[in-house]
Amino acid sequence: MGNGSIVTEVADTIQDASSINVAEGMKYLTTTPVSEWLPELVRTYVVPLGLKIIAAVIVFFLGRWVIKLVKKWMANGLMSRHGDATLHGFLSNLVSVVLYFFLIMAVIGILGINTSSLVALLASAGLAVGMSLGGTLQNFAGGVLIIMFRPFKVGDFIAAQGVEGFVNEIQIFNTHLLTLDNKEVILPNGALATGVMTNFSKQKTRRVDWTFSIAYGDDYDKAKAVLQRLCAEDKLILTSPEPFVELGKLNSSSVDITVRVWVNSADYWTVFFSMNEKVYKTFANEGLNIPFPQMDVHVKS
Repeated sequence: MGNGSIVTEVADTIQDASSINVAEGMKYLTTTPVSEWLPELVRTYVVPLGLKIIAAVIVFFLGRWVIKLVKKWMANGLMSRHGDATLHGFLSNLVSVVLYFFLIMAVIGILGINTSSLVALLASAGLAVGMSLGGTLQNFAGGVLIIMFRPFKVGDFIAAQGVEGFVNEIQIFNTHLLTLDNKEVILPNGALATGVMTNFSKQKTRRVDWTFSIAYGDDYDKAKAVLQRLCAEDKLILTSPEPFVELGKLNSSSVDITVRVWVNSADYWTVFFSMNEKVYKTFANEGLNIPFPQMDVHVKS
């Protein structure tokens, strides 16, 4: 019996489940010299399978390299034409997911697995997973809505879901925020698209509000004039609308003066902290007292 006919007989026996005889097969393998059937078995089955595996590995790594090139090309093209980091981050993630899906399908096809059956299986599994992961699909839909209607973009300072921070990246499912103390917070796009969100960077200007207090008995007109002068001297404070300085409230231990000014959105915190320092130092030099809660105790003998 030739080597080829031996291998063919073994293969036919394995494929035909009704003719499998484990005892005879084991007897044949133990009684027949390995040198008679092993080389042909390796040449007929092991070598082709090994070549397929090698080809699949090469295609996989080559595909990864191509995907990185495509993402880099997209980034350069979008940033040079539109300069839109928001659109770049979202499309980059979306294209990456799609290309990796096709790459995996190509690798599976090279290995000889029936991709049509696999696609049908994945479709059925995807439907079941999609029904169980409704929140994930909602996050994807939320990401699409954010890209379409642009309630915020990369670089904006927003407040949502109890978190404040700069938008660092918008992905297909999540949005990454960078807080003022340099912590990264990941928020689901579904909640951002349907919930309440405050965008502090949407408008070019913002209003800064303070309440400065003086003690009862201090000169109110003098305090008002000092505050108006400080507002006029600060070049970051806009002159239109004019600064608002008026008596806000007669409190239990203080006279509260309300100050409201308009600034460019980027200058908000600079003006806020700078004015607090200026008022503290200037009131002391002008003989104006910043009060604190106190209680008078009367002792009767």
